[in-house]
Amino acid sequence: MAIVIAERMKQVPVDDTEDVSLDIGNEEELALRKAKIRHPLATFFHLFFRIGAIVAYLFCDWFSKSFVTCFVTILLLLSFDFWSVKNVTGRLLVGLRWWNQIDEDGKSHWIFEAKKVSHCNSTSTEVEARIFWLGLIICPMIWTVFFFSTLFSLKLKWLALVIAGISLQSANLYGYIHCKTGGQQNVGRTASRFLSQQLFQRTL
Repeated sequence: MAIVIAERMKQVPVDDTEDVSLDIGNEEELALRKAKIRHPLATFFHLFFRIGAIVAYLFCDWFSKSFVTCFVTILLLLSFDFWSVKNVTGRLLVGLRWWNQIDEDGKSHWIFEAKKVSHCNSTSTEVEARIFWLGLIICPMIWTVFFFSTLFSLKLKWLALVIAGISLQSANLYGYIHCKTGGQQNVGRTASRFLSQQLFQRTL
């Protein structure tokens, strides 16, 4: 019986030209998934200006005794940070953007957009998203600590600068939370839930 089966197997022709499915199209997709940082320049400047403003606030007195010089330097860093995060890094790192638009009647409209892409065709990586949200959430918290420390130490000349830091960075945080939650009007509870999830997930 075994001899008959062996003879039949020998008679079956083997087609060497049989098509073999090659995942050539998936090679680029796999490479993008493995890539840790696809936008290194945007990632760098997402953190550079905001961390630079914090470092300058803490150590500016070491380099200059002029209050005006320190004030202007930190305010410029905060302004550069606001512009770059709002117009560049949010779009590149997480596919989100927000802006204000005035219609023909002169009414102001806030627009919050999230780019709809599949996971495979995502323009950002998990590492970039983690860096984006951690920088966006933690830095306003640091400026809030500066606010209370400035208030309790009676360094009132720095109070306006600290309030500017909180306002500019919180504005970006609020705008991107609106984008992430779909532009919901009642964003308070959703924002607190989202922030707690981001801090828990990104620090793991």
